[in-house]
This record gives sequence, C-alpha cells and structure tokens, in this order.
Amino acid sequence: MRKFTSDHVWIQHEDGASHAVVGITVHAQEALGDVVFVELPEIGKAFAKGDVAAVVESVKAAADVYIPVSGTVTGINPALRDDPALANTAPLEAGWFFTIDMQNPAEFETLMDDAAYDAFSASA
Repeated sequence: MRKFTSDHVWIQHEDGASHAVVGITVHAQEALGDVVFVELPEIGKAFAKGDVAAVVESVKAAADVYIPVSGTVTGINPALRDDPALANTAPLEAGWFFTIDMQNPAEFETLMDDAAYDAFSASA
C-alpha cells in the first residue's frame, strides 16, 4: 500500500510490515525539473516524522525530502546515487530514495491515499 504526504513524498509498505520504501512523487519531480544530485540519509540514522531525511538538487532548485513517518533508515538506493535522473524517469519505482523501519506504523494511516493525494496535488 502506498500513501503520500503534503510535501510530495510517497511511502509504501505491505500490510502488517514495519519496513517501508520512501521516494518523491511525480508531482515533486515535475516541479523540480531535471534532478542532478541526491543526498541520501545514513543507514542506521533515526528520524522523527517531518524531519529532513534527504536533499534533492535539480537544475532549478534544491529541495528537502521530509520523512513521512518516524523510523530508522535501513537502506538507500545506490542506483539513485549513481544516476539521480532516476528520480525523474521512475520516481515511483527505480527512483526510490531509502527504506525505513517504521517506529510507529500508525503514523502511516494518517497519510493521504491515492485519491486524496491526486485531489491535493491538482490544487497545488
């Protein structure tokens, strides 16, 4: 199941699992333009919901990536480090940023589903 934040970040996990994958949305990458660099978090670092976990730099601007739920980073996407353009070409698949072990899975339930995010991003 995938959910979204108002900061245009997505998080996906399987029901009952505490492990989740995080990335930026199509809307975010379109607003940023061509991504040229991604600063990913350290594996093992713990974050509270809303903390800055990564930074994306594009030809237009730099943007912070806020962690959608509290948790500890368990992995990063090495392909994204080697080819930041994956954030543009496949933001919901190969362009994922990092994985986390969610500290409080209930926070996931407070995020937007597909329909709510589509409505939100249409007005953004």
